[in-house]
Amino acid sequence: MNTKLHAATDALGRPIRFFMTAGQVSDYTGARALLSNLPTADWLLGDRGYDADWFREALVDKKITPCIPGRKSREKPVKYDKRRYRKRNRIEIMFGRLKDWRRVATRYDRSPNVFLSATALAATVIFWL
Repeated sequence: MNTKLHAATDALGRPIRFFMTAGQVSDYTGARALLSNLPTADWLLGDRGYDADWFREALVDKKITPCIPGRKSREKPVKYDKRRYRKRNRIEIMFGRLKDWRRVATRYDRSPNVFLSATALAATVIFWL
């Protein structure tokens, strides 16, 4: 079984929200699920997988400025703050810290509910450290 974990972090790279989808599902599904529960923020940094016009418009409606580079197949390039986008490594560092937990890194739990619970437990500890 393959799963994809979508996460929202704060400015310090601490995990705030999680949503899990099947591995073959598009990133747009995770984006739509996280969008309804996003905390108030000035910016949202995301990778190319979250590049969609509807997602950008929804963020602007919530008064959040998107900092998402455009997909390579996009006909019209999208402008984004490249200097601010460099801080996206904090999200990757958060996923790396989650993978320090063997149970999360090796996908020890086969049930999606149990895996998400183990990830939430690890994220709780990471949030306070």
